[in-house]
Amino acid sequence: MHYWLMKTEPDECSIDDVLAAPGRKTAWSGVRNYQARNFMRDAMRIGDGVLFYHSSCAEPGVAGIAEVASAPYVDASQFDRKSPYYDAKSKRDDPRWVNVDVRALRKTRLLPLTEIRKDKRLATMWLLRPGSRLSITPVSAREWAYLMSRLD
Repeated sequence: MHYWLMKTEPDECSIDDVLAAPGRKTAWSGVRNYQARNFMRDAMRIGDGVLFYHSSCAEPGVAGIAEVASAPYVDASQFDRKSPYYDAKSKRDDPRWVNVDVRALRKTRLLPLTEIRKDKRLATMWLLRPGSRLSITPVSAREWAYLMSRLD
């Protein structure tokens, strides 16, 4: 089993939105970074744990727990000319982008980025690496276990 931190802007898709969605699921679409895409395409498996992270907001941080709920599949938004995620270079017979479904399990207390930064036990988290702006990052089993104890 793997663990992931997946960032979303809460005004686009919050933990509350996903908890209210049918089946508590959403397609994690619109990812346009090759490394993040490769995590979804090559490494994510159904049942992997997800830290649902609110970003680009007043107080960014972990807002809930989720799980990967599907195998990767073609992200249809890359072909939609009206979508902000349209990619004119992507071809239907050779798509560039994939997504997975994510199922929200529960909302947690907000664990702010400021608190994560201050915790020495999380100093090596991918999220905290200088220059790291990826929307999807791996989380170690040790980090996951520690964070779970902090979120309850």
